[in-house]
Amino acid sequence: MHKHMKSSCLKRLNRIEGQVRGLAKMVEDDRYCIDVVTQISAVRAALRRVEEEVLRDHVAHCVEHAIASGNAADQRRKVAELMDVLARASR
Repeated sequence: MHKHMKSSCLKRLNRIEGQVRGLAKMVEDDRYCIDVVTQISAVRAALRRVEEEVLRDHVAHCVEHAIASGNAADQRRKVAELMDVLARASR
């Protein structure tokens, strides 16, 4: 992962960590269920954005490198990894 990407992801993850702590506080305080669910949805969306950012970086660097290398086995391996992770993400 490149330095800029790492920094961006860490900032997002720290923000998400704060959101999750806020969620725990909402549950402790017996906040209205719909408010809690709304915040859970916001955290999930934020995590999806981090996931997308990491996947974009992976494709732009790791997969691109495998393609440029000309190594067919490495290319197949990278594409298979990508397909597996995308299949898991869609569940």
